[in-house]
Amino acid sequence: MKGRSTPKRVSKAKTSSRTVSSRKTGKKKTPAPKVKYPDIRRDLERQRAAILDETGEVLTNRPDLEAFPDVSDQASAEMDQNFSMRIRDRERKLLKKIDEALDRMNNAIYGICEHCDGEIPYKRLKARPVTTLCIECKTAQEQEEKARR
Repeated sequence: MKGRSTPKRVSKAKTSSRTVSSRKTGKKKTPAPKVKYPDIRRDLERQRAAILDETGEVLTNRPDLEAFPDVSDQASAEMDQNFSMRIRDRERKLLKKIDEALDRMNNAIYGICEHCDGEIPYKRLKARPVTTLCIECKTAQEQEEKARR
């Protein structure tokens, strides 16, 4: 009989531990941190969506290069294709910068200069939302690059 009372206690302990664990999962969720620049976030998300939509459209509606009888027409078509590819490459780089800016927003470090840890003014962020440097640090960086040349 003593053997039977022990399992009951164990099962009670298991039940109580389940209750405790369900209480842990049933905690009230803390509200998401307030986004510091919601208008800039919306702008970045819209720009990201527009780039992805355009890229998808270009990939699905990609015209084949025709074999032009005239060599100059063929060269012109190839130049147009190269130009389009350069634009797509720039858009790919911009998309990466947008994703990084959104990540910084999610980590609550958006708007902080990577070099001096100072706050980047709202006007600069609004004008260039993917920036990582304040105007002073960016100016200094450009001057250093200019001096190296």
